[in-house]
Amino acid sequence: MEPTVTLYRPVGPEELALVRKSGFKSWPPRLPEQPIFYPVTNEQYAIDIASDWNVKASGYGAVTRFEVKRSFMERYPVHQVGAAHHTEWWVPAEDLEELNRNIVGMIEVVREYR
Repeated sequence: MEPTVTLYRPVGPEELALVRKSGFKSWPPRLPEQPIFYPVTNEQYAIDIASDWNVKASGYGAVTRFEVKRSFMERYPVHQVGAAHHTEWWVPAEDLEELNRNIVGMIEVVREYR
């Protein structure tokens, strides 16, 4: 089995509904004003976003976790965007379908906030 990388993604209710519609197998296409898909590298950073930003914006935030083939993710550098644990990948929107094809297993909700 090919090695994988664990990615996390904080989501609000609308994005989670689209993931659920896919059977928890893929991420929805980005909107025109969303040129980049930002999965994060660690659960704590995802918790920070889901419990603060997502809850304030919509009343609900969730942390998702999923595995992607390492060979796919190696093409994207990790960016630190704040504190030491605020690290994320910047995947261009045009690469999202390929990322979805490289997901191993399911996208799972690991935490929820209201």
